[in-house]
Amino acid sequence: MQFLHAGMASPHTAPAVRLLSCGVSSTVAGGQNAIIIGQAVIPEKQLNHTGFVAGAWLGCTLLFLGACAGHLELPSMGDPLPSSAKLETSPSLKELTLRYSDSCGQLQELSLGDRLQEALQEGIRRTFRSAMPDSGDGTTTADHIIQVDLVDSSFDLNKEALYDRAPASLQLNAVARIYDRKGTLLRQTDIKIARQERLRLEQLAKNCNYMIEPFIHDAVIDFAVRVVLNARSAVGGQEVTLDSAEPNPSTLPAPSASASSLAEQPRSPALPPSALRFKAMLLDENSNLILEGGEHVRVRLDVINTGIHLIENASASLTGTPAVIEQFPTTRLKIPPLPPGQTKSLEFVATLPLLTQPLRAEIHVRVAESDGSAAPSQTLLFTVAPTRPRSDDIDQLPAQASSLQHRHTYLISIGLSSYLDRRMLSRKYASRDAETVARYFQTFGGVPSSNINLLVDWKAFHSHMEKAFSGWLRSQPTSGAVVIVYFSGHAMVSQTGEVMLIPYDGAAAATTLYPLKAIESVLAKLNSKQAILIFDGKVSQLQGSSEMNVIPRWDLTGGNTIRLIAGEGLSHGLDDDSHQHGLFTYYLLRGLRGEADSNRNGEVTLGEITDYVRQKVSWASKSQFDSAQRPQIIPALKPGDTAASLVLTALPSLTASETP
Repeated sequence: MQFLHAGMASPHTAPAVRLLSCGVSSTVAGGQNAIIIGQAVIPEKQLNHTGFVAGAWLGCTLLFLGACAGHLELPSMGDPLPSSAKLETSPSLKELTLRYSDSCGQLQELSLGDRLQEALQEGIRRTFRSAMPDSGDGTTTADHIIQVDLVDSSFDLNKEALYDRAPASLQLNAVARIYDRKGTLLRQTDIKIARQERLRLEQLAKNCNYMIEPFIHDAVIDFAVRVVLNARSAVGGQEVTLDSAEPNPSTLPAPSASASSLAEQPRSPALPPSALRFKAMLLDENSNLILEGGEHVRVRLDVINTGIHLIENASASLTGTPAVIEQFPTTRLKIPPLPPGQTKSLEFVATLPLLTQPLRAEIHVRVAESDGSAAPSQTLLFTVAPTRPRSDDIDQLPAQASSLQHRHTYLISIGLSSYLDRRMLSRKYASRDAETVARYFQTFGGVPSSNINLLVDWKAFHSHMEKAFSGWLRSQPTSGAVVIVYFSGHAMVSQTGEVMLIPYDGAAAATTLYPLKAIESVLAKLNSKQAILIFDGKVSQLQGSSEMNVIPRWDLTGGNTIRLIAGEGLSHGLDDDSHQHGLFTYYLLRGLRGEADSNRNGEVTLGEITDYVRQKVSWASKSQFDSAQRPQIIPALKPGDTAASLVLTALPSLTASETP
């Protein structure tokens, strides 16, 4: 299976295409020089403004390809009309700028007027035989003038409402007037855009800004499509009925049949068979399979050519419950040439509608060739829950586990929130952290319960730990397996830098502690494929040590163990009271349930989780706790390392059933 993410290039390159989709600018294979804005493809030579580039992935439709990159397109508006048109926009629209403060309190500005101009111009270019620039020389008169005046606009981002999902709303009210070359008014239409969405904090850079680009792109395309289709109708093209109260470009005419008609139409037995086969899955934003209004969802398709010939002209389309289908910026994606035996993956991404009552919904997925031959259709059935204020979902696990099966992965999870000696400092969420980590690896990681050894509080005596490592773990068939050790609690460091974990019956004396080198020794003898040590907690100096500012030695024996440590040096290990987890473990959990999946392939690797946790904890410790906690990875992982590609968890999904 091959993927090409926005920002990645295929090794088999053709003339370059510049991709500006969901705020991502990159060079990918296929086609001629062009810039893609939201769903619009604009030849690069026609654009002067390409500076609004920022990383984003939700709220618009992405196509991941191996041999060439897909893009978002404006809905089909029929054959170009045999006339010319010129766009004129008011200064208030051209100069429209959105201003907001990010989560770090810094003022951000976003030029919305430029984007509206570009999308409008592209829509006109597709609708008319020729499109004349607004800044023409005046010697040539267009057959029609499309005049767009912005009446008012509003943008609100309530960053105080939720921890990292801020409700955003955008409203645009404009008037579109269409004139003929004599100046006669043919039509005047109110254009109203109203969008609401919850925005997440970005996972890159300083983690201060929100993933706002897809939200803005959807609004831009929505606005442009409505203006252009009104113009088409006014000058004698196909009549279009638009409901300005609920604008969505996917409600407008497209090459395929409408959602309602196609949903009721059975697959015709007369259609020729196709060698295309596919698998459709529905994935939700927080991977708990509880679909709520305002939540981002992805319909993912893996398409394979099972035949012996190249398939060049094929597409995928969605129909179904109108209230859901309307939320997709496009319901049709082209599949590029697909050689025999190869697989391509693509995604439709949208935000579920805001609801007051539950909605039983279905999405019908169809993959077909241009000659009408099609793969058997598939249907996704689900219920959208009413929109409600979101509490943190970190402790909510989906009823359905992921399809991942890791029968040769073994986990020892230890958490100590209390000690036999009450004078020992404890971490109040440590046992809860260990329990949750164990449940996550079972639910999201596919680790059988029989492969998990959980030790918390009074079940984590020194003797229990010794039995777990030297007895239980060594008795397992670990040759070629993956072994994970998670510890949340308190560790002490000797004057030589040796790290020793404090068991339930431990004290400030070295003889009562469990040395890390004992664990490393067991791991080294297992002949495992990969060992992973994860530590979250307080690290302090052993009493009686004369060495000042001793540095903990986490890498004592080398070997194949990757160590993910919550902080550097002697550290406190921050507790996140708002989420009732250690700060480090909180982001470890968020990453494992899908937020660390940077390439959006539905799986979280060791490389992805280490990058995600390091960025998030460093940011949150400073911005939320006014402190410094910087996780460390020992040894450092490089992109080409085999360990970096080790899959830890996979996102649960709803799988489509074949439509009879």
